[in-house]
Amino acid sequence: MGVRFALAGGREGWIRATLTGIGVGLGVALLLLCAALPGVLSERDRREEARLDWPFSWEVMPKADDTLIIARTDTEFRNEHIRGRLTEPEGPKAPVPPGLSEFPAVGEMVVSPALKDLIASDGTGLLRERLPYDIVGTIGEPGLVGSQELAYYAGAEGLTDRFDDSKAVRLDGFGTPDEYVSEEETDPVIMLLVLVVFVVLLTPVAVFIATAVRFGGERRDRRLAALRLVGSDAAATRRIAGGEALAGSLLGLVLGAGFFLIGRQVAASVEVFGVSVFPSYLNPSPLLALAVAVAVPAAAVLVTLLALRGVVIEPLGVVRAARPPRRRLWWRLLLPLAGIAMLYPMIGQGRENGDFNEYLVAGGVLLVLIGITALLPWVVETVVSRLGRGSLSWQLAVRRLQLSSGSAARMVNGVAVAVAGAIALQMLFTGVEGDYTEETGFDVSLAQVQVSLPTGQELAPAAEKLAATKGVSKVYAVSHGYLGNKPWRQEPESSAPLTVADCATLRTVAKLPSCRDGDVFMVSGVEHDTETDTDAPELNKPGQDLYLTVTDRSDPSGYGEGVRWTVPAGVKQARSIPDPVGEERGGFLLTPGAVTAGMTDGLSGELYLKVDDSVPYAMEHVRNTAVAIDPLTDAFRWSSIERSDTYESIRTGLFVGASCVLALIGASLLVSQLEQLRERRKLLSALVAFGTRRRTLSLSVLWQTALPIGLGLLLASVVGVALGAVLLRMTSTPVRMDWTGLLQMTGFGAGVVVVVTLLSLPPLLRMMRPDGLRTE
Repeated sequence: MGVRFALAGGREGWIRATLTGIGVGLGVALLLLCAALPGVLSERDRREEARLDWPFSWEVMPKADDTLIIARTDTEFRNEHIRGRLTEPEGPKAPVPPGLSEFPAVGEMVVSPALKDLIASDGTGLLRERLPYDIVGTIGEPGLVGSQELAYYAGAEGLTDRFDDSKAVRLDGFGTPDEYVSEEETDPVIMLLVLVVFVVLLTPVAVFIATAVRFGGERRDRRLAALRLVGSDAAATRRIAGGEALAGSLLGLVLGAGFFLIGRQVAASVEVFGVSVFPSYLNPSPLLALAVAVAVPAAAVLVTLLALRGVVIEPLGVVRAARPPRRRLWWRLLLPLAGIAMLYPMIGQGRENGDFNEYLVAGGVLLVLIGITALLPWVVETVVSRLGRGSLSWQLAVRRLQLSSGSAARMVNGVAVAVAGAIALQMLFTGVEGDYTEETGFDVSLAQVQVSLPTGQELAPAAEKLAATKGVSKVYAVSHGYLGNKPWRQEPESSAPLTVADCATLRTVAKLPSCRDGDVFMVSGVEHDTETDTDAPELNKPGQDLYLTVTDRSDPSGYGEGVRWTVPAGVKQARSIPDPVGEERGGFLLTPGAVTAGMTDGLSGELYLKVDDSVPYAMEHVRNTAVAIDPLTDAFRWSSIERSDTYESIRTGLFVGASCVLALIGASLLVSQLEQLRERRKLLSALVAFGTRRRTLSLSVLWQTALPIGLGLLLASVVGVALGAVLLRMTSTPVRMDWTGLLQMTGFGAGVVVVVTLLSLPPLLRMMRPDGLRTE
């Protein structure tokens, strides 16, 4: 009978069931997305490993019919990373990269669909100039980790001559060999972040579903009173209400599956915080999907039965229409206190005392957040009961809230839970950020961009081209290598670094007494550690022959014939200082005039560029010039700090998940607002018929939304700060208030409510008509 009320109860029944189904369906769609998330991450990792192009061995692989030379030519365009590879097959059996059916010819390239669209769009002339290849095909899905990934494979020749261990490599297959797969040790704090992120993102979803199944609660109770009048007992009445909730939740499951399938297809064209997926990634785990299918209807029936415990439905009406008894506070405090008690044993544990108990962490955070849903009705009732005087719109709003504060609190429960969790996470992330962030040492005041040339590339012509590039105001050119007392094939006993640059640039790496072209310096004052240890004093003997290392991967030793350099007389002393990349250079410093013939082959060149960011696309011009110098040239922008990749991945995942939850908050709030307006339609029409101004009614509806939201955000701030403080103490991190994050999170919550209120104004104005009193 309850199912028939929901599905065959006429227009009212259908509207009520549809609103419930949409509300539940939005939550189900996000739950299915979460159920698919582990598969998404594992599939992205699997595809990344399947296309890995690294030999994983220092042993030189001989040329054969099944080998391939591949060079990395990654770049960026407008802060978007582009994965690039140059390929040169050495035989008919050379391994073809995943996603390709054959190798592109010299001067041709195969691109990802997203890169093809980007190149074809307007305003990408600089990118087309950087990739001067003919597009002959697209990379298939198996060769990409995401639908919006920018990638290309281009055909090249002569890579064998460039073959070394960093720019171009020889391999006979793609992927990671089993013997090189290793298990990484998990960081307890990282695992804590992951656990808290999942609980914080999923708890609002559960709250929204519980709220959605109670849509139309007041009308349902009046229908149940009519059933009592025709002979239904109390138990049967509750079973009928449960059946009605079950029908709405089952409809929600169907709609949720539909929303998920639609979103699954839309996901292919969307990129959020640099992460994109293919529809085939979004396949929920069968067990998790089954758990959602069972848990949602069961929760709907349970929530309905629990809600009816506080309502006495009699044949002549619903007792709840009288003034309800005041809510008690003591038991509402038990939930957050129990959550804190579960987290308390892990306070001070940090990362030194093993992993955090995942069950206690999940349970404790969940109880604290669910505690908000128990406390908020009491807070709203207590505050609004003391409100009274004010404008007419204020009095209408306050009176309505005094009569049905529970409905108002339910509407904002999800927002409050989401904001509290976000504040706690923001505090936790900000608190531990320093542990996963370190300074790079780059002197960004001296230069902002580093260009690394392949070994053997002449430095002076490259420096001239870069100096003439649009947006470049200063160029510091440095070459470096290593000197030994024997040819490197013979494993020299003593060695020292070698740096070549003009006098102005050398002064950025050492304090020089005086300098002119042709001078040679020996550096002292370098800290004695494994990276800067040098045998330069032993090698600084006039007339001694030293040998510059030259890489040759075709030789078993990895080195070619060393270039000989003789130590001249009159080597000057210099004292080391941190260079632009934050390192201290030891060994010998040479000006260009002291470089002998053939030494260029053993030197690697680096250029540090000072760039004027006020010039449009200055960095793109720099990258184009670097590629024109040599396709294997690296150009990257310096930053003063860098963060752990794992930490950044979790942070990105949080932003992606928070965006989805935020969208769900807005959609669910809008549905809830429309449902409440629909229940008040006759009341609004009656007030308009008596002459109440529409502006007054609109303001009263705004106050009815703003008051509970304000109280909910205030409660969320208090609970979120308390939970964040406990989580920080668990990680042995000093508790610091992140006021910026607190204001941002509450501002986001308030912004969502403002948008929902504006969207609900058109239907509100349509309902405020006297003909709304007409009935059939």
